Amino acid sequence: MNFLKVALTAALFAAAPTWAGDLTGPQNNAARSARQYLSMQGFSRNGLIEQLSSDAGDGYKVADATVAVDSLNRDWNQEAVRSAKQYLSMQGFSCKGLIQQLSSSAGDRYTVSQATFGAKQAGAC
Repeated sequence: MNFLKVALTAALFAAAPTWAGDLTGPQNNAARSARQYLSMQGFSRNGLIEQLSSDAGDGYKVADATVAVDSLNRDWNQEAVRSAKQYLSMQGFSCKGLIQQLSSSAGDRYTVSQATFGAKQAGAC
């Protein structure tokens, strides 16, 4: 029984969010890069992790990019609104088209719920 308690406790600590002070060097660098990207445009959580970890992007390890992005405590719904407004400032989109762009794996990679929220708040729906 004690082994089970120890295993569950370890699993909970491993799943807990990492505080900015607990980041490793690469994770701190990835967090700095993420903040820089977010200062220029809206990103989804998955899109930002992809940008940070892809060979065409920054090349961080996926695990480091994930911890870094999660340490930022962003409101991804608000990022979706920001992205939606950016798209609408460049061209017209139908409600459905904007949600598709925001949620597509070839697009911004927001969840459908986040994309729908963003499109509605930006006035496309």
